[in-house]
Amino acid sequence: MSDRDPQPVERQLPTEESRDLLALVREIAQREIAPKAAEEEDAGRFPRDVFTLLSDSGLLGLPYDSEYGGGDQPYEVYLQVLEELASARLTVGLGVSVHTLACHALAGYGTKQQQVEHLPAMLGGGLLGAYCLSEPASGSDAASLRTKAVRDGDGWVIDGTKAWITHGGIADFYTVLARTGGDGPRGITAFLVPGDAPGLSGALPEKKMGMKGSPTAQVHLDGVRVPDGRRIGEEGQGFAIALAALDSGRLGIAACAIGLAQAALDEAVAYATERRQFGRPIADFQGLRFMIADMATQIEAGRALYLAAARLRDAGRPFAKQAAMAKLHCTDTAMKVTTDAVQILGGYGYTADFPAERYMREAKVLQIVEGTNQIQRMVIARHVAGPEAR
Repeated sequence: MSDRDPQPVERQLPTEESRDLLALVREIAQREIAPKAAEEEDAGRFPRDVFTLLSDSGLLGLPYDSEYGGGDQPYEVYLQVLEELASARLTVGLGVSVHTLACHALAGYGTKQQQVEHLPAMLGGGLLGAYCLSEPASGSDAASLRTKAVRDGDGWVIDGTKAWITHGGIADFYTVLARTGGDGPRGITAFLVPGDAPGLSGALPEKKMGMKGSPTAQVHLDGVRVPDGRRIGEEGQGFAIALAALDSGRLGIAACAIGLAQAALDEAVAYATERRQFGRPIADFQGLRFMIADMATQIEAGRALYLAAARLRDAGRPFAKQAAMAKLHCTDTAMKVTTDAVQILGGYGYTADFPAERYMREAKVLQIVEGTNQIQRMVIARHVAGPEAR
């Protein structure tokens, strides 16, 4: 890795408080996260201590109400925090995004009693969440999920298997979508399930191309009993709750993608300005200069796109189309920029001595999670051209 310090990102932040917040995040990222990222990713170690630190620092509940331990921050600010964290280590940035997604249902659709009882611990009590929608046979077609929740007295019994769950097996709580009615989206209900509930277990983590420090695993629910007080929203409202959460979650993925791309660009620039061939830095050669210019431009465009969507969300305006556009563009940008970073570093880029190869492996998953980029194109096309003819 180069010794050259990257230039800080020029950010437009709405308040002095938010500027101080980003300064705190950068300090934590540079001191506690980045120095251990390569070693821990290579060893497949999940940095639970970092998440405890983030919780203690008030950074795990930023977009939620301070009444329950949140940070009262607009998405415009929260997403830039995610970007900074992901730039230091994607496992951390994505983990915070997933935790925020797991809190969304209760924060947005729970009763006052449920929020008072559970949210303070979820937002600032050191707990870590997971979001359980996908299943082995229902990924993009999430409305076909088969996990069942059956009424039993004053509670529910949940049976099924969830798949591709970030923090699966280590989370303290799970937001679980289960079928309580007939087929289709109207038969799905949301539940808040404790991580230590009898009958809940995590399978062995998947062996992945990248993000090896972030456990992704199936979660088995075998006769898991939860009281009706842990049902979130109305019966049959779960799929609508899930879609609302995913619109916001896609912005989190977009911000993480730009953070990863920025880290790759910084590494490429540092290497190109120090590496000399033919008597001068390789950054002097037009072929590489143009690559760097394109990388920087796509990153700025992605940042502007996710922030524009966030500002719509903060203003209470529809933002689903813009969220899909941001997720699509930013994750495609991350894949292109990280690939180009490996190319700029040449043979060194293909070795684990430099982080470029890790960035490239990590970028790929961002084009898949929280709705593949093919699904994003379907969502965008429906907004622009109307629904498909049946």
